[in-house]
Amino acid sequence: MEVSQTKKEAPMKGNSLLAKFFTGDVKKKLQNVRTTSGFTIEDVVRSGTENPDSSIGVYAPDEESYKVFGALFNPVIEEYHGHTEDDFHKNNFNADELDISNPDEEGAFIVSTRVRVGRNLKDFPFNPGISRKERLEVERRVVEALESLEGDLSGKYYPLSGMKEEVREQLVEDHFLFKQGDRFLESAGVNHDWPEGRGIFHSDDKKFLVWVNEEDQLRIISMEQGGDIYSVFNRLARAVSALEKKLEFACSEKLGYLSSCPTNLGTAMRASVHMSLPKLSQRDGFKEMCEEMGLSCSRNSWRALRERGWSI
Repeated sequence: MEVSQTKKEAPMKGNSLLAKFFTGDVKKKLQNVRTTSGFTIEDVVRSGTENPDSSIGVYAPDEESYKVFGALFNPVIEEYHGHTEDDFHKNNFNADELDISNPDEEGAFIVSTRVRVGRNLKDFPFNPGISRKERLEVERRVVEALESLEGDLSGKYYPLSGMKEEVREQLVEDHFLFKQGDRFLESAGVNHDWPEGRGIFHSDDKKFLVWVNEEDQLRIISMEQGGDIYSVFNRLARAVSALEKKLEFACSEKLGYLSSCPTNLGTAMRASVHMSLPKLSQRDGFKEMCEEMGLSCSRNSWRALRERGWSI
């Protein structure tokens, strides 16, 4: 007598959140569903399956994906952010309510301060799923909005396609020029048609910067030398407010501002200071000490940062 056995599906490789939550039941539930634009669960998990060493492993090709593929995205978001399905996003970019002083008024340690947010246009696919035609239209709309900015936010846009060598060298020197995305973004589809439809805008004083069509359609960045966090955040808040009068961003009542990567939800904001600690950085175990505190470190990089002004 022939005995048949049900073939058991092998677990996903790696320690990513995709591998943790993309169970057989979730896969079965999502395998035949699509967003209105036609994106499938294969589009969502491609980067993580091709790169088992991913830490997250999922990308949303459009804003609808967060609902259509919620059986996967919801546990990933809760694990990473602690944000449950019953929670709502709270948004406040009022700089006057930021109660913070400069932690290094004498400039002894903090080289530079940087705050950035990611934004994507409503009614367009995110960069993993966007077409060439759509990307160029996003660029056109964003550049039009950027060129309307006034005062200390006014500046110039530099498209990556056909960029003059002297401009490229200066942007590299200023640490402004972003590179083609890594293999994780490559697998997700973010690098299609590189470098067309991408570029960099910066203000005349180089304290305000926007990356257009990198991982997000807009990476809005405010920065300056020293540790005046209020000044940096205030500039960012004014820029976001001005751009929101010209552009409608993808946003959810529950999740806040939406991005292709679920780590960049909510305010989609990251803030950092770059500090020079020349004596401490020479001690044995400095790298391990930083890792324990969740900090990035690079021995002797502070000298180069002093010379160039800042790092972003």
